[in-house]
Order: sequence, then structure tokens, then C-alpha cells
Amino acid sequence: MDKRVADLAAAVAGIEDGMTVMIGGFGGAGSPIELIHALIDRFRATGSPRNLTVVNNNAGNGHVGLAALIEAGMVRKLICSFPRSADPVVFTELYLAGKIELELVPQGTLAERIRAGGAGIPAFYTPTSYGTDLAKGKPVEEFEGRPYVRERWLKADAALIKAETADPQGNLTYRAAARNFNPLMCMAAKETIVQASRILPPGGIDPETVVTPGLFVRKIVEVPHPRQEEDLNRAGAVYPLEA
Repeated sequence: MDKRVADLAAAVAGIEDGMTVMIGGFGGAGSPIELIHALIDRFRATGSPRNLTVVNNNAGNGHVGLAALIEAGMVRKLICSFPRSADPVVFTELYLAGKIELELVPQGTLAERIRAGGAGIPAFYTPTSYGTDLAKGKPVEEFEGRPYVRERWLKADAALIKAETADPQGNLTYRAAARNFNPLMCMAAKETIVQASRILPPGGIDPETVVTPGLFVRKIVEVPHPRQEEDLNRAGAVYPLEA
């Protein structure tokens, strides 16, 4: 099955109001900037989607990518590990004003909750967060004399993913640290939408190097020269660009 779509607009066309959207990346590494900006463009043109719940490692930086998505007023709630990163001015201002919700999750727990969602495991136990505010209201059990907090899986309606290479069937590889949360999110979403720097012909990816099998991918769009969040922020970029 050929999963390529014509452009970025077609790739994000199925994301609707109120959905939970996972966005890959660790800071700028592996962040699907072009897909995020395409989603902002759709919102500006149609007024949708809005009231999104976004799952990401951090809260965005500067005024591009995830930060721009939040600044556009499209995000109701953010589930992340690091709301305070290099330049999270957009999120910080909205959070202090009570205009966006935050669910803070320890990073390892966040990764495991996403992995559990993809693996069909509804809950698991971890010692992380025991005795802190993050564990309030959560069941606790003791194993081998140590208390463990029960955490729930995380699943999403859609995931926006950045890959290095893809083939038409959706098999993916990633570039170095850009791998991070992307493979886990592919498995935990109903619809995985991928921007890839290169789409190779069938058989163009050595099966031994495939990280994400095409089974987990719904749409692929080629973005030959993706922008890097850090480069955009150093240049003082703001998205969308105003005339």
C-alpha cells in the first residue's frame, strides 16, 4: 500500500478539534516542524483544529514549531516532561494566565506510558514520583518492600513524526538523536503522519535498518530540507510570518 500524500496540507487534513496529538522530538531534535506549521496553516484557514491535547517532551521554544502551535491558541492541554526549557516564553505566559493546562510527567515515565499505549498495556508500576505531588491520587502498591506508583498508558488520535528515510509502504529510519520519542509515538497513535527527508523506492531501505515498520504509519510526505528549530530561533523567526 502506497502511503505517500501529495503535500503537507493533505498530511494533516484528518486532525480535528479535541484530538490528542503526539509530536515527536527532544527539543529540536526530531521535531516535525513542517507538519506542525502545516497544522497551524490549516487552523488559520478554517478555524480547526482547536482544543488539542498535545503530548511532547517539552513545551516548545521561541515562536516556531510547538511554541507557535500553542501561541496560535490551538492547544488546550500539554502533557510533557520539561515545560521549562531554553525559551518557553509562549507556554509560560499562557500557563500563568490560566489559559492552558499542564500534566507534568517524569521523562522516563512519559516514554513508558507511550510505549505501553503502543503495546496495549493499560497500566504499569514505577517507583518514580512516589512521595511527590505527581503521585497524588494515584494507586500505590508495594513490591519486594518498595512502593510503586501505578501509571496509565498514553495513546493518541494522531502522531506527527519526523523521519530521515521512508519507503512508500511507510517503513522508517531516523537520524541519530532525532529517533528519541518518534518510534514510540508511531505505535501509540491511531494515525501516524510522517515527514521524511527522503522517500526511497520499494526495497530502498535495508530491512535490517528499519526502526519503525510501515504497519504503524498511515501517511508520508517528503520534506527534502527540513528546518531545525534551533536555527529558526537563532534567526528570531516567528511562525506564521506576518506581512
